[in-house]
Amino acid sequence: MTLWLARHAEVLCPPGLCYGSTDWPADAAATARAAAVLARELPAGTSVAVSPLARCQQLAEALHPLRPELARGTDARLREMHFGAWEGRPWRDIARPEFDAWMADFAHARPGGDGETVAELMARVAAAWDQAQASTQPVAWITHAGVMRAARLLARGVRQPARAADWPADALPMGGVWVLGAGAPRFL
Repeated sequence: MTLWLARHAEVLCPPGLCYGSTDWPADAAATARAAAVLARELPAGTSVAVSPLARCQQLAEALHPLRPELARGTDARLREMHFGAWEGRPWRDIARPEFDAWMADFAHARPGGDGETVAELMARVAAAWDQAQASTQPVAWITHAGVMRAARLLARGVRQPARAADWPADALPMGGVWVLGAGAPRFL
C-alpha cells in the first residue's frame, strides 16, 4: 500500500507559535501551489481523507477543481495534536520545566497540562493507518506534521515511541508531500 501524506500550506499565524489543533487558516497562494502538486501526483482512484481543521480543508477545496473525480472525506483522526494550555502561546514562553516534564514521559504526559498525549495521538493515527492498509485503492491524507510523523513511525512498525528521541525530528515542509510505500519514504 502506498500512502500520500500531504501537509497543509503555511499557516497565517505569528511565527514560533504553538498552534497544534488551533484552527488557523493557511496562506491561499501556498495552498494553491500545494494543490497543484497533489493534483499532478495522485494516481487515479485515490481516496483522500482530510483533517477537519481549516488549513487542511482549504487544501482539499483547492484540490477538488483540479481533480474532481477523487473521492474525499473528513477524518477527525487526522487532526493535529492538541497541546492544551500551550495552544496559542509562543513556544519560547512555555516554561522549561513544563516542557522537560513532557519530554521525560513523552508518550503519556499531557502537554500544557490538559493536552493530548502522544499515546492518544498514536492510537488514533494507527486506527486510520490500519484502515488505509486495508484499502484496495490508493490513499492520501491531507493532514499535519504530527500526524505525518506518527504515520512515518507506523510505516516502520512502531506503534508507540518509547521516548522523545524516537519521534521523527526531520522537518516536514508545509505544503509538502511524503510518499510512504515500498522502499524508503520520499518527498515530492
